[in-house]
This record gives sequence, structure tokens and C-alpha cells, in this order.
Amino acid sequence: MDPVVVQTTVAGLQETLSGYVTNVIGFVAGFVLTYLIGKYAVVPLVRRVLERRGFDRTVLSLVDSVMGALVVVLAISIGFMAAGFPRFLTAAATLGGALALAIGFAAQDLIGNFVAGIFIIKDKPFEVGDWIEWNGNSGRVEDIDLRVSRVRTFDNERITVPNGELANNAITNPVAYDTLRQKFVFGIGYDDDIDHATDAIVEEAERVDGILDDPAPSVRVTELGDSAVGLQSRFWIDQPDRADFVRTRSQYVQAVKERFDEEGIDMPYVHRQLTGEVEVLESVADQSVTADGGSDAAPGE
Repeated sequence: MDPVVVQTTVAGLQETLSGYVTNVIGFVAGFVLTYLIGKYAVVPLVRRVLERRGFDRTVLSLVDSVMGALVVVLAISIGFMAAGFPRFLTAAATLGGALALAIGFAAQDLIGNFVAGIFIIKDKPFEVGDWIEWNGNSGRVEDIDLRVSRVRTFDNERITVPNGELANNAITNPVAYDTLRQKFVFGIGYDDDIDHATDAIVEEAERVDGILDDPAPSVRVTELGDSAVGLQSRFWIDQPDRADFVRTRSQYVQAVKERFDEEGIDMPYVHRQLTGEVEVLESVADQSVTADGGSDAAPGE
């Protein structure tokens, strides 16, 4: 083999390898420098800004995850640019756009739940620890994630609810404010004194711990039923919590029931009286036999 050709080939290989090494060094340098700056400077700075604006830990955790992913993507991009592969970035961007479009069509519900999770975290219709009601379900919120929220029912069951269902439906949050009004209808007999029963209901409300004096408890006649006059009691509870206001309501209703028993106030219940005749099967059979020709007689007579 011609020595000149060999020398040229070796020189070409060395130049090629040198170019690859330069590219690798450029990629590593760009990636590492961008990653370090993003992780130890940009992400903490964004977190401090959000903390000063009063965002809770759920939002801060979400921002940390998103910023971490963005830093990695940016570091890879700058690494390829430093390595001298701009065409690779163009191809990757085109391929990424096509994949994003395909995934978007295939996972509309999933993406919708992610977007709903962001709005739930931002708008705060409820928070972790709140008791909520939606679509006939109820429970205490244990966790709010980007895709789903986890609710613990009062039967100690866990419901994993897609955020889209919570964001697109009406939600009742009884513990969103400092006070909560409760209502309960007590039925008394038509012969009982309404004013007397009203005084008893109000007095028992004033004795129960947890029921506010201001606004004061009140009673209104709301219905005239088939067997009872309905007196609706309205009372307010301070700092409502699922266990607290259910217990307070139970204590109050029990106290009124016992007071009515002491005062001789009737709490009637619906009862029905059946009238008419009941025929015994044997008598019906006898009547049918008689109607057929009097088979009571002996055969042959």
C-alpha cells in the first residue's frame, strides 16, 4: 500500500475523531453548565418568588417538578447546540411536534385532567382536609395531584376522582367559611302549643356547645303535614368541621327529643289504618264448591 495513502487515511481518521471528541466535549460542557445553572440558580429563585407570594406547598411541588423537567430539556438542547448539531435540534423539534399532536388526540381526557388539576390548585375551590360533596358523593380531600384527587369517605373508603370531574361539576364545600348554618325540622302534634315547642327548641340550642349565640337560633313553621306541624330550627356552627358539626347536630336533636318527652310535647309519626274484610282461603274454597252445584251432598243422592 502506498505510504502516502496510508498517511492520508490516518490523518483523516484523526481529524474525524478529533471532531467527534470536540462535539462530545461541547455537548457535555453545554449540558452540565446549563443544568447546574438551572438547578441551583433558576429553580430556587422561582421557588423563592412563589413562596413570597404565598403559594402553598402543592403549587411549589408542582413548580419544582415542571422546572426540573424544563431545565433538563433546555440543557440537552444547549448541549447539542454547543456540539454543533443545529440540524438535529430542528429534526427533533419537528418530530416532537408531531408526537405531541398525536399524543394530544389520543389522550384528550388525560390532558384535560392535567389542565383541570392546574386550575384546581390555582383557584382553590377546595383544599386538602376539606369536606366536599359532588354528584352524590362526599368525603374529605386527602391529596390533590395534577391528574386526580383522592377523597376519603366517611366509611373509610378512598375515592380516586379525575380532576376533570371535579372541575366541571358543582362542588359543595360546607367548611369553606368560618361559620355554617344548619337546619332541622321537628314535627309536633296539631294539639300541641307551637309557641311552647318553639321556646323549648331555642332553649336547647342555646345550651349546646358549638352552636353560636350570634346569629341566634331561630324557629319557623314550615309545613303542615298529614300528622304533624313542622317546625324548622335554624342554627349556626362556628369553625365547621365534618366530625364537629355532625356531632353538634346530633347532640342538639337528641336534647330536643328528650326535652319534648319531659314537656309532654308529642312528636307524631305517620301511621295508617287498614279497613275492610279479610277472607280466609277455606271459606273462599267452600263458596266456589257451592257455586259449582252443591258438592256438599254425598255421591248418588
